[in-house]
Amino acid sequence: MAIQLYNPFESMHFGMQTCFLTGKPLDANTEPIPIFPEWVLERYNLSDQTFKMLDEKTRVPYKNLKVPFSKDVIENALDPLETEIEKAFCTGYDEVVKIPEERLFQWMAKLMLGVLFEDLRIAQTKLAEQDDTLRLSGFLKARFQKLHSMLQSLVVPMEFNGLKPWSIRVFKVKYSTDLFNYKDETNNLNFSLSMNDFGIVACLQDNGEVGKKFDDLTNRIGNQTLHPIQFEELCAKFIYANYLLTDYASYAVTLDEDKVTIESQPLVAKPGTDLFDYWDDNMYGQVLANYWKPWALTMKEIIQFPNPPISFLESDYSDEIIALEKINQPY
Repeated sequence: MAIQLYNPFESMHFGMQTCFLTGKPLDANTEPIPIFPEWVLERYNLSDQTFKMLDEKTRVPYKNLKVPFSKDVIENALDPLETEIEKAFCTGYDEVVKIPEERLFQWMAKLMLGVLFEDLRIAQTKLAEQDDTLRLSGFLKARFQKLHSMLQSLVVPMEFNGLKPWSIRVFKVKYSTDLFNYKDETNNLNFSLSMNDFGIVACLQDNGEVGKKFDDLTNRIGNQTLHPIQFEELCAKFIYANYLLTDYASYAVTLDEDKVTIESQPLVAKPGTDLFDYWDDNMYGQVLANYWKPWALTMKEIIQFPNPPISFLESDYSDEIIALEKINQPY
């Protein structure tokens, strides 16, 4: 019999008595686990701090953000993943760049889907109080289901063929203090994280196109240490470019008895168009302003017409990456 994948988005079932990864009923004594792992909560003293949910109104203590998984999944899949990630992340950039991209993807997808699980549970609860039900567009259901299917690579034999489904880039970043700076954007499955001495930016379902678009830039950066404002600028570029994609990622999924094969289909522009829509400096500037909030830079400072948005990454006079010590901004 062929392996079957679980899809909680088909029935919109997000109960605490069902394993979120496999769909199997949980034992009565199985406790849900924190979305953000214990080592993160302890290292950054986050347990009693609050996390802003998707509705922008609800704030939940980190320690209360939990997802139900079976004991088997926790012990044989999640714990080994967390051990691997914790060791590398707490050591720093030199170890993080050695982690296989598939493992980074699994960890990021686990966090993003965990937060989404809680967002949808909160929305369902509020709507139920009004005798209403939660509805998602078919497009979003399909997008979330694809990511969830790929996360099941933690528990079933799975092979990714063709293009990588994701763009993941890791950079060395100098911070004045150790922090946990997590951001996600659910609709387009964008992810960024900075801590210790590194930053990760990722598009989890672009079939590698955003990463390819910025290959020249990221290759020029190489192992150069970035200022935090430079890393946030990179995040803004990735996230805005992902928004501009004119085609959506699709995959051919083959379910066999011994494994699941997921083959990424190349993204294709419509006739007479480009794969990325027109880059609007004003819209990009708004994204950039959001990422540069810690430095309180206004749109007026970021865009001075007719010039393009300012950059702390690339010199105005050449394609050189600006050296860390030349940036007159606080860490």
